[in-house]
Amino acid sequence: MKKPDPERYRLAADNRKARFHYEIKETIEAGLALQGTEVKSLRGGKATIGESYAGPMGDELWLFNSYIPEYLEANRFNHEVRRPRKLLLHRRQINKLMGAIQREGFTVVPLKVYFNEKGRAKIELGLGRGKKLHDKRETEKTRDWNRDKQRLLKTGG
Repeated sequence: MKKPDPERYRLAADNRKARFHYEIKETIEAGLALQGTEVKSLRGGKATIGESYAGPMGDELWLFNSYIPEYLEANRFNHEVRRPRKLLLHRRQINKLMGAIQREGFTVVPLKVYFNEKGRAKIELGLGRGKKLHDKRETEKTRDWNRDKQRLLKTGG
């Protein structure tokens, strides 16, 4: 896997278990509507999106249960830590995701939050379906086999 270029963007939060628990069909980049203290806190890199999900509220998509810690220097002007955050998408993308959620039983899972080259906070969303227990075992088995295979090729037999 190719390492991301740190000059291009900076990772703020990562959901490493998402690809293990969900079979991701498609990824979409979206903007996040944040307050000033949330942006400063995100730059610190202590946010977590492991338990968060995206869902409809009215005719828009929102990010629920994501944790962005308080910015300590903000004093009384701080943000709420687990508030719903609006996802900035085009109307066609919103309609596509909402249709997949309601009709086809997919889940919109946040994969990572990062800052793009312009310094804007972006979130990568994955449209996926939850894996069953036997699918998770199969994923783990192939991962272990690939690791052993690389080890054998490296040592020469």
